[in-house]
Amino acid sequence: MFKKILIANRGEIACRVMRTAKKMGIATVAVYSDADARSPHVLMADEAVRLGPPPAGESYLLADLILLAAKETGADCIHPGYGFLSERESFARACAEAGIAFVGPPPNAIAAMGDKIESKKLAKAAGVNVVPGFLGEIDDTEHAVRIASDIGYPVMMKASAGGGGKGMRLAYSEQDVREGFEATKREGLASFGDDRVFIEKFIESPRHIEIQVMGDQHGNIVYLGERECSIQRRHQKVVEEAPSPFVTPEMRKSMGEQAVALARAVGYFSAGTVELIVSGADTSGEGFYFLEMNTRLQVEHPVTECITGLDLVELMIRVAAGEPLGFTQDDVTLTGWAIENRVYAEDPYRGFLPSIGRLVRYDPPEDARPDYGPVAADGEAYVRVDDGVREGGEVSMFYDPMIAKLITWAPTRDEAIDTQIAALDAFEIEGPGNNIDFVSALMQHPRFRKGALTTGFIAEEYPDGFHGAPASPELIRSLAAIAAFAATAEADRARRIDGQLGKRLQPPSDWVVKIDGAEHAVAISTDGITVDGEELDIALEFTPGDRVIEAEIGEELLIVKIARASAGFRLTTRGASHRARVLPAHVAPFAKHLIDKIPPDLSKFLLAPMPGLLMRLDVAAGDKVEAGQPLAVVEAMKMENILRAEKAGRVKSLNAAPGDSLAVDAVILEME
Repeated sequence: MFKKILIANRGEIACRVMRTAKKMGIATVAVYSDADARSPHVLMADEAVRLGPPPAGESYLLADLILLAAKETGADCIHPGYGFLSERESFARACAEAGIAFVGPPPNAIAAMGDKIESKKLAKAAGVNVVPGFLGEIDDTEHAVRIASDIGYPVMMKASAGGGGKGMRLAYSEQDVREGFEATKREGLASFGDDRVFIEKFIESPRHIEIQVMGDQHGNIVYLGERECSIQRRHQKVVEEAPSPFVTPEMRKSMGEQAVALARAVGYFSAGTVELIVSGADTSGEGFYFLEMNTRLQVEHPVTECITGLDLVELMIRVAAGEPLGFTQDDVTLTGWAIENRVYAEDPYRGFLPSIGRLVRYDPPEDARPDYGPVAADGEAYVRVDDGVREGGEVSMFYDPMIAKLITWAPTRDEAIDTQIAALDAFEIEGPGNNIDFVSALMQHPRFRKGALTTGFIAEEYPDGFHGAPASPELIRSLAAIAAFAATAEADRARRIDGQLGKRLQPPSDWVVKIDGAEHAVAISTDGITVDGEELDIALEFTPGDRVIEAEIGEELLIVKIARASAGFRLTTRGASHRARVLPAHVAPFAKHLIDKIPPDLSKFLLAPMPGLLMRLDVAAGDKVEAGQPLAVVEAMKMENILRAEKAGRVKSLNAAPGDSLAVDAVILEME
């Protein structure tokens, strides 16, 4: 077995690999950029080596420096994690030439599966179902238009070396192809150094299902069930679960056997994932097609670990050391249900724009288990958090905006979902924007709970953007009671302050709480709490300064994050934040005399929706523009974002130039 492992990555996956390595008694080496000098993965490692400045191209993507770090520290193997160099054939080959074991598949398998065009040809030859499309070289935009017309709209344009949602464009018309083909090429070149693009038929109402495979160097290959990854935004996975609510045992066997056949065809060993697009309308179980094979560990691997009880990282290390798997396909069993939500630094209330900055507060659920690989399914639901950040750390503009992965396991799917909702309610993050409200809303959505999923779920269910999960009247009444109870506790503390004139007054017991546009009369007494004259069966505690309240309402536990706001509180739970204005009953009637502050009109400005780089301006001062016309292109997180005119008008002035680094809400231009 290996003595020392270098993890050629950062963040949560670096921490994840280190925990398993330490469990196996293997010493660990971290590498880091200047932006990550005090990151958790660096502090966790036995040794750490600096690579260079923050940009990945000057640090984590420099294979020579990583190999040098391995040699200098005496590491005898390298785990690449995911992203960065994990699917670079040249890196795997360089490791072999340097006499350092690569914890992953052989270089020829990476090469075969890394090219989306060639991999589809190999898959077809191996008897795997493939999506109809054009796999040859595409000359230019006109050629792309002809190909798309021959295949039939809608089509998907993809960068051949793409992944992670980058370098992909959906086209429903010729205009979409003309607008998106060159952008797809540029994103492929910028992110992967390869501007080749292929076009294939887009299967409408599709489900994204993937098969986890694991092979050793002795010819043994097994599949470890499937993961449902249909909940995506801009082709980036948001929610993953295992098993899939759609897949039958017969489908699982058919998909798994095809995935193993493909892996065997390229001499594959280590962990790998065969991604499939599945027609949700095809109940025969035969409507699934090969998309690509990811020759690495997947972000969503924890859900497979939870239902199989296998530590995939440990298996990868043992396979790299030449050990056999030690089990067969018949030994693989799937127990219970696991769901993973990716907690991103983004603002769902502003079109999911990326968010960066310091984690002023980062506090995962208290009962979360550490990510030491698999946790035995003992029948009790549990929470697992895989992360690589700590309170006070920075979410950097240079890397992926994922903060953490929240995983729950339970005997049934409904229990796993309910455990997710409670865990999200208890997850505290302050600083950069985050998507906790949004993924909580997804967990509560009736369509999600039914398992009626497609890759278009988010676009279909939130066509006008996300504005918070809807709250039932019962929940609003409970929040009104909680707000009044908290106000009573604060008033009781205030009356105890020394040095006040006269005798200490009793805190108010009658309150008017305005929440979500409606007013509720709340009375607090030693006998209980009434809302609008009706007694509420609620039990709770609150001490001024508490950030989280756990309230028992009947037999249900409600976890609410509470923060002070002007004349009341901001209460966050069940996928939405609610502003509660709390006034003593004798004061409330006078509130109508207060003048509301009117926000300024910013409609005449084009504002940077996220921090990024201004790539291009498509207009000049004095130009007349129409609604929907492209005005500028801003690059953020290696994605090009086209900013369009919301209404017709004329450009008055330009406030930024191409190449400028923009802060969020920076003025790019002004209209008149």
